[in-house]
Amino acid sequence: MLLSYNLLAAFTLFAFVSSVTPGPNNTMLLASGVNFGFRRTIPHAVGISVGFMLLVIAVGLGLGEVFRLLPWTYTLLRYVGAAYLLYLAWKIATSGPLASESAAGRKPMGFFAAAAFQWVNPKAWVMAVGAISTYTPSQGYITNVFIIAAVFALVNLPSVFIWAGCGSALRNVLREPRWLLVFNLSMAALLVLSLYPMLA
Repeated sequence: MLLSYNLLAAFTLFAFVSSVTPGPNNTMLLASGVNFGFRRTIPHAVGISVGFMLLVIAVGLGLGEVFRLLPWTYTLLRYVGAAYLLYLAWKIATSGPLASESAAGRKPMGFFAAAAFQWVNPKAWVMAVGAISTYTPSQGYITNVFIIAAVFALVNLPSVFIWAGCGSALRNVLREPRWLLVFNLSMAALLVLSLYPMLA
């Protein structure tokens, strides 16, 4: 049995709200949009959606059970994810002037790095486990897992593009180096603050 219309509608709302609200991915996309522009941030945004879709599928096919059977693995994931987020916050905080299209020394996060980040992002795991456990009917389970993952990716992609677009729109405002520094330090601080609910 495939998802009912009502369940699919409820899940789509869940996917949108969880995708568009602030979090590590969206904070990094906002910063990338400011520092590198929208076009150069596209691989980062697409990597998030594809990586998250694969994570949802993996959780649906049983990977989420690892946390139940071996609780220490989730603790390990949280600390690895926290360490990586601190590294990313440092990278954002120490960013230089706005990168031009031809700037060779600075590169935004790429597709594969963004996709891989989802696997150490505790918020992504919470979203994936929540989607599978709450919205996936037991009848036709495997088919529904893939439907849930595909719908999540389709809803997530425009949501993350909103953040990249907002960042790109701020580029002209933040061409003044001191204001760009304030912005980057603020984004780094928000990224660090996003760790609180993960580690509390």
